[in-house]
Amino acid sequence: MSAISIKVPKQKVSNPPLQVHTLGDRVLRQPAKRISKVNDEIRQIIVDMLITMYSNDGIGLAAPQVGINKQLLVIDIELKDESKPPLVMINPEIKGSGGDLITGEEGCLSIPEVFLDVVRPDQVEVSYRDEDGRPQKLVASGLLARVIQHEMDHLNGVLFVDRVKNAVALNKELTAHGFAPKDVQAIN
Repeated sequence: MSAISIKVPKQKVSNPPLQVHTLGDRVLRQPAKRISKVNDEIRQIIVDMLITMYSNDGIGLAAPQVGINKQLLVIDIELKDESKPPLVMINPEIKGSGGDLITGEEGCLSIPEVFLDVVRPDQVEVSYRDEDGRPQKLVASGLLARVIQHEMDHLNGVLFVDRVKNAVALNKELTAHGFAPKDVQAIN
């Protein structure tokens, strides 16, 4: 993993540059398109996504969540540590997964205040391009592996609620926070 060349302060701004779309918005269900060229336009989107993610207390954000139909995601599980750079993944692909299947609580900036258990592999191997267009490989486990899988789902029009097995808890949580259970597309 190379050091990121894009520097963004890990702090909230009152007016983030991008709007996060929420469950029910069709834009969240479109498969994202591959990025053919990493250029200054893409790097500006990365900066805007990072500012938006930090402003919404997120640890991950995929481009489709902010209405950008591109295979791009930003992740930062070290929000309190300015010395730890965020992870930028362009055209990420999971090459393999392993470890145990772990149940963990997930939330999503596109479904605010809803937190539910999702089962995912504890380890993933991912190939992607960084913000300079260089090919990278990463083996991640634990929280980072979970966040990568969660954000990559967004690139395929999948939301974490689609993977929740407990339908009663899912319907209760969604309804309590003003979301429509009909907007979930369950994955078996």
